[in-house]
Amino acid sequence: MKITQIRNATIVIHYENEVILVDPMLAPKGAIPPLKYLTTTRTRNPTAPLPDNTDKLLDSVTACLITHCQKGHFDHLDRAAAKWLRQHQIPVYCSDKDARFLARKGLNVQSLSTEQTNSFLHGTINLIPCVHGEGFIGRLMEHGHGFLIKQANEPSLYITGDTLLTDDVRHCITSEQPEWIVLPAGGAQFDVGGHIIMGIEEVLEVGTLSKGNIVANHLEALDHCPVTRNQLMDSVKEQLLTDKVHIPLDGATILAS
Repeated sequence: MKITQIRNATIVIHYENEVILVDPMLAPKGAIPPLKYLTTTRTRNPTAPLPDNTDKLLDSVTACLITHCQKGHFDHLDRAAAKWLRQHQIPVYCSDKDARFLARKGLNVQSLSTEQTNSFLHGTINLIPCVHGEGFIGRLMEHGHGFLIKQANEPSLYITGDTLLTDDVRHCITSEQPEWIVLPAGGAQFDVGGHIIMGIEEVLEVGTLSKGNIVANHLEALDHCPVTRNQLMDSVKEQLLTDKVHIPLDGATILAS
């Protein structure tokens, strides 16, 4: 298994015979309005361009996973990505609650149950609930699902999706001990309300809960994600977790053996 960071939450999982695109945001830099307005300098999104190897990576994709997509979550499925998926008729796997929404976009939808283990490619996939913010802001958000993926002769993989570090997430990590975890680390926050995804402290806590490797993303691509790669790396070094926490640059590939 290999994991390639494209941008923000968009990654590609390479297996021997399958290549899975996750949460695609394919718009060019600056094509989408800001998410923060109470600031002296508004910045359009995405704040970073796609890496140069994006087209080559997309050419090999055989399936897509989407953690959440309703209520305007363009950073996990934007118009450019929906158009690309539709044109190539890539099988799009999502929770059963998102299936009708995505089917209306003309996508080749493959619905996954949130209540039981699903067959997936050459193994299984389980959906783990996300909490994408709490309180007032949480009531406005779309709370999706992470994916616990097990494939024959491959390391287990938990893609948490956009979530805070909840009891469900902790339980999945401690009980399943996935060999690889991909989690958001940007500490996203709107003009009002608290954090809506994990940040530095949560990454460090996962580092103590998990016996496996961690890939931190959702960094340096949206205007409401203040955590930088350098800030996160400094904290990881302080906690002596550099052997297990990976912070890839856009376009970089990690061999997850």
